[in-house]
Formats: sequence, C-alpha cells, structure tokens
Amino acid sequence: QVQLVESGGGLVQAGGSLRLSCAASGRTFSWYVMGWFRQAPGKEREFVAGISKSGGGLYYTDSVKGRFTISRDVAKNTVYLQMNSLKPEDTAVYYCAGRNGPIVTMSPSTYDFWGQGTQVTVSS
Repeated sequence: QVQLVESGGGLVQAGGSLRLSCAASGRTFSWYVMGWFRQAPGKEREFVAGISKSGGGLYYTDSVKGRFTISRDVAKNTVYLQMNSLKPEDTAVYYCAGRNGPIVTMSPSTYDFWGQGTQVTVSS
C-alpha cells in the first residue's frame, strides 16, 4: 500500500504560479504510474496530468498544456505539478493518485490510491 500526501496549494492571483507536491510512502514509488486530478465544486473529478513509471511519458489535458508541468523525483518519492499562468477556472481541489497498471490513463476509476487533496484558488 502507498500513502500519498499533497501540499503546496493556496490562493494565488490570475497569472501566478504554484507548485504542488505529492509525497509517497510505503511501497516502491517507481512501480506506479502517477497522475494529478482536480475537482471543482459541482463538477466531476477530471484528469489534469500523468507521468509514466520511467518519467519519460508525460500527458496533459488540453486546457493545461503549455502551462502545467508534471515531474517525479524517485529519490525523494515525490511527484510535482508546476502550475504557471494560472486562471480562475483552474480553481479546484487537486488530488494526486497512483495506479498499478502499465500506462497513464485519464479515468479516475483506474487509479488505485489517492491523496487527501489540496485546495487551489485562483482569483481574478
């Protein structure tokens, strides 16, 4: 079992930046595909970004391409989401998740373990 703890959320003005961190403990971190998801009030949880086990495969939803960057540090058992040029529509609770499968997927139901979430609020 892997435990995930997110941090780095907060309140930022439009155009600003935040870096989210997801620290993993438990089983070997590099065994898992990792993803970031977000959920805004009244909306379903949606895929934001994913990273393969090796770190060589990076995937993003269209609305964040060019603004967000996902990365992982195996030595630190941590995955990051660098968010630049933030917009009010990026406001949501952001969740880190991991899955045992071989590839990055976009469906939340295919992920096996989750963090508790961190709030990101972007003011206009």
